[in-house]
Amino acid sequence: MKKFEIPSHYKSAITGKIKEWRRLKDLRKQDFSPTILDFGPAQFYIARHFGFCYGVENAIEISYKALEENPGKRVYLLSQMIHNQEVNNDLQSRGIEFIMDPEGNQFIPWDALKPEDVVIVPAFGTTLEIEKLLESKGMEVQQYNTTCPFVEKVWNRAEKLGTDEYTIIIHGKPKHEETRATFSHSAHHGASVVVRDMEDAHALGAYITGEKSKQEFYAEFEGKYSTGFDPERDLKKVGVVNQTTMLATETQAIADYFRQLMLQQYGAETLKQHFADTRDTLCYATNDNQEATYKLLETDADLAVVIGGYNSSNTSHIVELCERKFPTYFINSEKEILSHEEIQHFNYPRKEKEKTQHYLPGKSPVKIILTSGASCPDTLVDRVLLRLLEFFVTAKSVEEVLKPFER
Repeated sequence: MKKFEIPSHYKSAITGKIKEWRRLKDLRKQDFSPTILDFGPAQFYIARHFGFCYGVENAIEISYKALEENPGKRVYLLSQMIHNQEVNNDLQSRGIEFIMDPEGNQFIPWDALKPEDVVIVPAFGTTLEIEKLLESKGMEVQQYNTTCPFVEKVWNRAEKLGTDEYTIIIHGKPKHEETRATFSHSAHHGASVVVRDMEDAHALGAYITGEKSKQEFYAEFEGKYSTGFDPERDLKKVGVVNQTTMLATETQAIADYFRQLMLQQYGAETLKQHFADTRDTLCYATNDNQEATYKLLETDADLAVVIGGYNSSNTSHIVELCERKFPTYFINSEKEILSHEEIQHFNYPRKEKEKTQHYLPGKSPVKIILTSGASCPDTLVDRVLLRLLEFFVTAKSVEEVLKPFER
């Protein structure tokens, strides 16, 4: 896989060394078990896969290159390049401005942009409408387009579905940049509708079976379907694609649900005429990170610390998995670890910060799961590990614990 040139301040001296050691030991990526770092009174279970993925490293390389290659020019990002405050803050400190926030609210009006300005398309991609708008202003869109190749793979699959006259069901969060971009591209090729979760899938299924009326559909799925969508016509042939950062097992469950529904409606002999198998749209990095998290669930850890941006979809799903078994703390940096007694963390379902007392159990050793989302720099994971180690005065040194991982 391609190696990217990313700034040195994102490169890790601790978890980076572990990742490289694991990579060389397991080139085919068949072992998803965590790495255990035993510091004595504290043991860390480090996920096999976490942190920057291919698409994120590609986006970072292109964004910093855009700054280097355009001194004196105004450089913009359509929105946050990735959902990580450290990376976005660093880019802003170097002069990049954001045109919109992640929900599409405008910071800088389109009229303020000039043909000579540089616009970077974020890793999530953008809509066809925004692309055309920028091109109409004489701006170069593709030169610094950082759209993740795996997002583009979803778009290509959606195009194939539309060309074959299947309706495209998108499993995603309707307001997320990637889902908005995917919806724009898929709607250009065929009837499209967004489902957020299995509850939405079941709701849509009621229109396939005829349990609900067309009028109910337009109210229930308002803002989530393409122009001219007719549930009586457009739900006879379907295929499922996803926002690449969704929970992979949920995407598969939704696809299996629609497959079974079409099987019941039309029978096995004509199933392929009504349901398209689209398992190949699952992102490898999302899948790897989630599979590594499932292995963490097999450990006897006392708690889990998950690091990432609070608006990061893929990180939220790692949190969701860890919460099935462990007290889980979703933080954006080591600064959220206020003391050995208190931690500030994000309650994702309620979308608010909260503080928890006595989060570290009074036992020895304390076993801590440590992982992060795909947009989180490994250096941030290092800083969290080092911060937690401050509370264990008899802990072994980092140098001693890392000796077995020397190449």
